[in-house]
Amino acid sequence: MELLDYIREVFLYHPDKPLIFTRFYFWVFLALVLLIYSLVYKNKNRSVRAAYLFAVSLFFYYKSSGIFFFILLFSTVTDYYIGKWVYQSKKLLHKRLLITASITINLSLLVFFKYSYFFTESINQMFHTHLEVVNYLSLWMNAATGTHFRVDEILLPVGISFYTFQTISYSVDVYRGDVKPVNNLIDFGFYVSFFPQLVAGPIVRASQFIPQMYKDYHLSREQFGLAIFWIMKGLVKKIFIGDYIAVNFIDRVFSSPLHYSGFENLMALFGYSLQVYADFSGYTDMAIGVALLLGFRLPKNFDSPYKAQSVGNFWRRWHISLSTWLKDYLYIPMGGNRGGSLFSYIMLTIILLFITLLIGIWWIFFVFLVLGFLFSFFMRRSAAFRKSVNTNINLMLTMLLGGLWHGASWQFIIWGGLNGIGLVVYKFWRKISPWEHSTTRLAVVWKIAITFSFITFTRIFFRSSSMEVINGMMHQIGQLFPAYGDFKLLFNHLGSPVFIKQWSLVPQILVAYKWVFVVMLIGYVFHWLSYDIKARYRRWFIGLNFYMQAVIFTLVVFIVYQSIDSSMQTFIYFQF
Repeated sequence: MELLDYIREVFLYHPDKPLIFTRFYFWVFLALVLLIYSLVYKNKNRSVRAAYLFAVSLFFYYKSSGIFFFILLFSTVTDYYIGKWVYQSKKLLHKRLLITASITINLSLLVFFKYSYFFTESINQMFHTHLEVVNYLSLWMNAATGTHFRVDEILLPVGISFYTFQTISYSVDVYRGDVKPVNNLIDFGFYVSFFPQLVAGPIVRASQFIPQMYKDYHLSREQFGLAIFWIMKGLVKKIFIGDYIAVNFIDRVFSSPLHYSGFENLMALFGYSLQVYADFSGYTDMAIGVALLLGFRLPKNFDSPYKAQSVGNFWRRWHISLSTWLKDYLYIPMGGNRGGSLFSYIMLTIILLFITLLIGIWWIFFVFLVLGFLFSFFMRRSAAFRKSVNTNINLMLTMLLGGLWHGASWQFIIWGGLNGIGLVVYKFWRKISPWEHSTTRLAVVWKIAITFSFITFTRIFFRSSSMEVINGMMHQIGQLFPAYGDFKLLFNHLGSPVFIKQWSLVPQILVAYKWVFVVMLIGYVFHWLSYDIKARYRRWFIGLNFYMQAVIFTLVVFIVYQSIDSSMQTFIYFQF
């Protein structure tokens, strides 16, 4: 009986025990995968290697998301055949119909799982109806197979936003002629489901990955050392930094900001900027390392984003695979910096409909339309003005849709909108800024500080569970700073009991959370180290002999796992 229980534990899906990088079970899984892979990778038939990795990737996804791996299979089969038919079709109309079908099917799946509750609640609020969410997939499966899945609840499949964007990009690239279709369904399934990056990216383009599938396996001694380095670095980021400061400080403050001082709220906000970077880039580092052990190179997804000297530069460094995906498949098709297009106005209409649903008042949409017609009248008077407005609309729409990709709520709309405003403002500011081209240390530090502070401020909307939490944090943080502009108010604020009390608590807070702040300091110091210093210690590790690498890796992992909380923290981007 115990043996059967153990087999069930290993092979069946358990919602409370997903197969994620930080679990010991994953590393046992990876060791077994690599052991069998050592017998497979030399096979001259590349599809054998692809079939093996496709199978273990499906098992990985099943252990991470359960029955939802059927959704992954559906997307895989659908886009494989659409890509094949697009390539074979000789008529442009047929190609367009097929690519439209691919985008519609993929986005419909995404909308169903990610936005069903949002649409249902918004319609009920606007029209005073009593619609309820129905999981039609569970309903159909229960009818077909006699299962008993819940039909009144829709859960979000892990990684659906990532692999959906990946399959869309494949179909579009085949349509554009940028890539040729893969040889067979197994190869395509392997490309879509490759387990290191399946559930949280990076989003891998077909042009980057598919050519690697048909090359011989190669892993040099230096590449092996680099793979181990990335895995070790990712574990340190995720567990030692991200999870530690989240569990011991950040989560507590965000759960009840009014119970904490303004300084604690402020430090939690800056702590979250570090946490989300350490968590997400830590996953990416481990994904790159694991993929490298299997002989595949994944693209870089982060480039020291908090070294950015502008909002535009930040978005070229943060979640690079999503930023470039939005640029290539959304911003440029809308017209980019060339002007507006029909696609621009379709996307603008969709965004305004979302905002109308969020507000919950249907006639607001007609107000938007009237304002749009009035604005378009003035745009026709000047070609230069029209181009500038259309370009900035494209930029704002891209960021707003990027916000909606993360979730349908006011928080994500505002977060995306603020980043869009930051990009637009910077476009105008850089034309008149006296520091734009300055490379002095003071100017660089100032630009980094301003950009980092702005990005951190926007994160209050990204992290908070409700507008009440946001208002509470802003209220508490506001008590730390005097009201500028009116000297009477300034002196009254500086001398107020609330202001004095807030700042008098700082020494006690620093002592109470000393280890949290020490870890935060370590995280930021290492982040802001120069590229040269980082390259040196990376090369130093890679240059060590295998036994020294093993000793260091074992020691680091042992120390990291001593800081782990009893409740395993999932990766932040799993929820997207």
